[in-house]
Amino acid sequence: MVKDTASATALGAADLQLDDAVLRALRERLPAIATTTVAAVVDEVPDYRGALGGTAGATIQRAVQMAIAGFLKLAGGGRDVDPSTPLGPTREGAYALGRGEARGGRSMDSLLAAYRVGARVSWRQLALAAAEAGLPATTMAKFAELLFAYIDELSAASVAGHTDELTTSGRVRDRYRERLGQHLLAGAGTDVLTAAAARAEWSPPASLTAVLLPAAEARRALASLGADTLQVGEDLEGIADADPDHPLTLLLVPDADGPGRVHLLRVLTGRHAVVGPARPWALARSSYDRAARTATLARPPRSGAAVDTERHLADLVLTADPEALADLRDRVLAPLADLPPATQDRLAETLLSWLLHQGRRDAVAAELHVHAQTVRYRMGQVRELYGDRLTDPAVVRELVIALSGPSGTSPRG
Repeated sequence: MVKDTASATALGAADLQLDDAVLRALRERLPAIATTTVAAVVDEVPDYRGALGGTAGATIQRAVQMAIAGFLKLAGGGRDVDPSTPLGPTREGAYALGRGEARGGRSMDSLLAAYRVGARVSWRQLALAAAEAGLPATTMAKFAELLFAYIDELSAASVAGHTDELTTSGRVRDRYRERLGQHLLAGAGTDVLTAAAARAEWSPPASLTAVLLPAAEARRALASLGADTLQVGEDLEGIADADPDHPLTLLLVPDADGPGRVHLLRVLTGRHAVVGPARPWALARSSYDRAARTATLARPPRSGAAVDTERHLADLVLTADPEALADLRDRVLAPLADLPPATQDRLAETLLSWLLHQGRRDAVAAELHVHAQTVRYRMGQVRELYGDRLTDPAVVRELVIALSGPSGTSPRG
């Protein structure tokens, strides 16, 4: 609702005081003036071209007739309308027209252009009719001033309606989209997700990619991502090391696979983000799960680049069952168990590097920053403890897995 008060147009109308004969002549010409004005609007404003025969044409026709009729009431000096609310019905109509434009997905550009065309054409017709009815030239200037002030107020009312509609519909849509994100996070069924997407006016993409980042960074990141990116609120579950003072927000980014992933990672540089894999949109929960697990394992690179879960797949596999990994480490590192802890660590570190470098002593020495003879001596100790088992592919595989896992290299116990 637009609240109407006594305005500049009301004061101008009080000064104008058209006599009954002129008002009667103008009202007789009202249908013809409205028809001419509508035709000009439809012809000159691109978005309204070809609208005469449809619903839009009828809407324009009613709006123009109401506007001109309201103006003529106003021009009568308030004799047949409450002077404290001279624009009541017409201003409400203009407000509703602005809301209708927003609901139709149109900007205010076309409607404001229509007001400008309508003011010009209707003034030409009204001025001609007023002159024929004997309106003095000295009064004609006030007549013109009143008309254009009146159009300005109607334009302002339409802008207010357009803004209010966008604000209201935007908030409702945002709530529906957050609810859709919550359904995706809960792993809801396809029927529930499809219905939620329709309510949110959101077209399902081929895939969604989960992005975890600090809530303070979310707004700036959203400005660089597509308008269909979903945001799920704070207090996310499944992130054991989340900092309560710096809550995380989840974004679900449409179609960010292939080249789109390169763009996404670039956009998120410096935002302390963790980027999950692209997954079919209805399975976005799995992308979130991987991002959440990676967030507890990996620190952001010093370069400021986002953490890409695709670069941490081995770590994720190794930590999928921590107890199994600990049991495996105990078993395959048992030959080192009787050594002092420091010696265990040195030999285990050397053994892993030896296996990964396929026995290239110089490469191992370079990685560990020791002399090649030191590597030779350590591996001699390892061979004494393991014997022929170091030639067994199954044992080698288990050693690489056990030694590559987190939580140190020493056997448990």
